[in-house]
Amino acid sequence: MPAIADMHGKTVLITGAAAGLGRATALKLAAAGANLSLLDIDAGGLDQSATLAGDFGVQVQVQEVNLAETANCAPAVAAALERFGRLDALCNVAAVFFPRHSAQMSDEELDTTLAVNLAAPFKLIRAAIPHLLETHGAVVNVTSCAAFMGQAYLAAYSATKAGLTHMTRSLAMEYMHQPIRFNAVAPGGMMTALAAGLTRLEDPDPSLLGRIAPMRGLVEIDDVADMVAFLASDAARGYHGACINIDNGITAG
Repeated sequence: MPAIADMHGKTVLITGAAAGLGRATALKLAAAGANLSLLDIDAGGLDQSATLAGDFGVQVQVQEVNLAETANCAPAVAAALERFGRLDALCNVAAVFFPRHSAQMSDEELDTTLAVNLAAPFKLIRAAIPHLLETHGAVVNVTSCAAFMGQAYLAAYSATKAGLTHMTRSLAMEYMHQPIRFNAVAPGGMMTALAAGLTRLEDPDPSLLGRIAPMRGLVEIDDVADMVAFLASDAARGYHGACINIDNGITAG
């Protein structure tokens, strides 16, 4: 497990924080002392995450936000700043996942995928940059192994994750000479509600699904959360423009 720097007195905004990787990341950072602004569309899950994080003695703000409405992004950053007075890291964990035969994907599903997985991270980053420059802070984007390999039935999702990966690298170049870090983590399949959606795909070709089945099994959520939290902290000061693959080797060949 990467060692997370002491985060006492610092503030981290985390999207997708109601469950899964977002919640696990929140708890890692709370354990390190960070105050948290937690975003998700699931109000009940957010409250549970806040209770668990609050047990570490940190301050927790919850924001019920629908990131498919990307006009909500800048106000969410502003709300975190109003509550805590500073922002030290932004962790873009939220994502949507609609496994579909591409010819059957609806416009609404496509628009939501593009908004939540790509446009919202950009708009959150855009709003956060001036404040992260003040604190010498960090952005951590959660992409996917799907950014590096073609995956049947996931064309839109894979495109957004590839875009988010390259966005991370491009931002790292743009801010090469300024005190802010941009990094990404690309997990393989994890046991999350998001991944469970793949089982609801109608009439898939088993031979195509087999090509993306991890030979070493699913990735542990806690392992990915450790890396996201590490990259959000000052302990990762040497990381800039990196994309860390945690996928049990699925993209190795």
